[in-house]
Amino acid sequence: MIRSIARIFFAEWRKLRRPTLLLGTLGAVAFFSILVSSVLFLMIDSPQGNGDRGVRITREMLSLSSGATQSFSSIGGLLGIVALCVFAAQTAQEYSLGTLRNLLVRQPGRIRILVGKLASMKVFAIVMTLVSAVISIAVSYALAGGKNVDTALWFNGDGRLEIAKTLLNVYISILGFGIVGMVLGIVLRSPISSISLGVLWLLIIENIVGALKSSTLNWLPGNQLSTIATGGSQSVSYSHALSLSAIYVSVALVIATVLFTKRDVSN
Repeated sequence: MIRSIARIFFAEWRKLRRPTLLLGTLGAVAFFSILVSSVLFLMIDSPQGNGDRGVRITREMLSLSSGATQSFSSIGGLLGIVALCVFAAQTAQEYSLGTLRNLLVRQPGRIRILVGKLASMKVFAIVMTLVSAVISIAVSYALAGGKNVDTALWFNGDGRLEIAKTLLNVYISILGFGIVGMVLGIVLRSPISSISLGVLWLLIIENIVGALKSSTLNWLPGNQLSTIATGGSQSVSYSHALSLSAIYVSVALVIATVLFTKRDVSN
C-alpha cells in the first residue's frame, strides 16, 4: 500500500513540477511577497496605514523579534488563493481531461490515489511557504535600514522562534486553502468552475458579508484560514481560527472523499 501511494505521489509531483506550473506559481508567490513587504516598509509613515485593512504597523512593532515575519504572515491569504487555484485546477482537470479513468485502470484504489495526490500537494505547499518566507524576509531586511527599523532582534533566539512559528502558521493556512481547492475540484469537476467559485467566495462574497456585518468574519472560512497565517487577530483568536478551520476542512474532506470514491469518474 505504501509503495503504491508513493508511486501516485511521484506521478502527481511530476505534474506539479512542470516548468509552466511550478515557475508560474512561484512567480506569483514572489510577486505577492515582494509587493506586501515593500508596501509594509515604504508606507510606514502613511496615515492610511501600511497593513491589512488600513492597520498601521509602526517602527517599534517592526523592531520587535517578530518584525522579520510581519510581512510574511500578512501574505498567507494571498498565497492561499494561489494554492486554491493550483490545487483546484490540478484536481478538476483529471476529470475534464479523462486522465483519472486511466489512473484507475492502473490503480483501482481510489483512496490511495486521493492520499497520494494530497501528499504531493502538501509538499508543493511547503515549497510555496519556503520561497515566500525567504523572499519576504530578505526584502524586509533590505528595506529596514532605509526606514530606520532596528533589526537587531530579528535573528536572535526569539526572532528565530518567531520565524519558525510563522512558517508553520503560513503553511497550515496555505494547505487549508489548497485542500478547499482540491475539494472544489472533486465536487465541481471543472477547473474553471472550481477556481471561479473559490476566488469569488474568498475575494468578493466574504468581503461583502464582512462589510455588512463584521461579526460574520468570526465564522467565515476564508477569514479563519487567513487569521491562522497571522497568528490571530484582534477580532479572531488563533485557537478559534485553528479549530474552526479544522472543522471546515475536515467536513470538506469527508464530502470529497465520499464523492471521489462513489461517483463516476467521467465529467
